[in-house]
Amino acid sequence: LTSAAIWVGGSLFIGAVLAPILKTMSYSLEERLQIMIRVGRRFNKIAIPSLIILIGTGIYNSYSFFNNFELLFSTSYGNLLTIKIILVVALIITYIIHVRIIRKDIEEQIMSKKMSEQQIKKLRSKIIILGEIIVIISVGILFMAALLNSGI
Repeated sequence: LTSAAIWVGGSLFIGAVLAPILKTMSYSLEERLQIMIRVGRRFNKIAIPSLIILIGTGIYNSYSFFNNFELLFSTSYGNLLTIKIILVVALIITYIIHVRIIRKDIEEQIMSKKMSEQQIKKLRSKIIILGEIIVIISVGILFMAALLNSGI
């Protein structure tokens, strides 16, 4: 539960609180992006272990279904679990893309102010879209987990 709170809560905080506050500040677009990158890097230090714990506990809790794949498709629990697995895979792929967009060399270009404003706007747009997708998928996974926990 703590890992879920860190992952989903942190993602929501960055997207719903920090990003809008930064928009109201008088910093340049480049400076705001630098702040977001720093916050994101720091968040990743606790978010990635939390995500790994969530995936590990999910696999452990679903072990009986992995021994009998027929259960995944013949029960409502199995169907919800299949949807959750698909969402987790989509989350991992989206998160990897999100992190790869801000690779070390790109981060260094931003921090050393070697990117044009057009490049920064394009990068910022990609980061925002992928961040929103990550939050939506994460909330969907949390919803699936709640349904599975309720025994539906």
